[in-house]
Amino acid sequence: MEHRTVDELMTRNVIRVRADTPFKAIVRELTENDVTTVPVVDGDGRVVGVVSEADLMRKPAGLPDPFGLLPLPDTGPADRAKAAGARADELMTAPPVCARPGWNVVETARLMATRNVKFLPVADETLRLLGIITRSDVLRVYLRDDAAIRSEIERDLLQRTMRLGPSAVTAVVSEGQVTLTGTVESENRSMIPVIERLCRSVDGVVSVHQRISYAGRTGDDTEADSPPVPGRPLRGGADGPGLWPADAIA
Repeated sequence: MEHRTVDELMTRNVIRVRADTPFKAIVRELTENDVTTVPVVDGDGRVVGVVSEADLMRKPAGLPDPFGLLPLPDTGPADRAKAAGARADELMTAPPVCARPGWNVVETARLMATRNVKFLPVADETLRLLGIITRSDVLRVYLRDDAAIRSEIERDLLQRTMRLGPSAVTAVVSEGQVTLTGTVESENRSMIPVIERLCRSVDGVVSVHQRISYAGRTGDDTEADSPPVPGRPLRGGADGPGLWPADAIA
């Protein structure tokens, strides 16, 4: 399976500012280009930080109330320094948190969620700026066509990776939601949770539901929704047929 990388999803034409860019010029860049954050680069094009609207907002927030009604906020030295800053290197958040062009969607989304950021600069090993990737760029994988998702699951995952015959397990995909049906040999029933887990990792998949049976049992078995009991074989005797229930999958 091939996963979309940051290099495929990122924006390459990036608005950027230099470390010595003045405050008002940064505001102008954000406003004219309808962005909320810009990378700060040095003379060699390496990312040294980022300046966001939140960084810039410390200046008006740190001013005295013109009517004298509100006390000055009790802020730390870092916030006070940014409030007094007049150029990018005094205002920026550093060191920068950057994505790499070879990362997949999962790596990128996890870093964005962990750092609670809306975008990441994309840089090479020397921190040279290559582009930016945003939340909307990451979410674009969910616009992938259902037919393309189904083809990847059936051809690359089920047939090439799991070595199953074309008719053993089939996938129906609707709005990114995958339903797997079919039968595998009893001795291969350990494949079922693996198949489901791999399907979830396919780009564009929203959810996976499986009704895969083994040893001739169908997905409509009346015990399909019964929870597994520790120490008791799933759906049948120790050597008998059975159905791997979805709720038994980690």
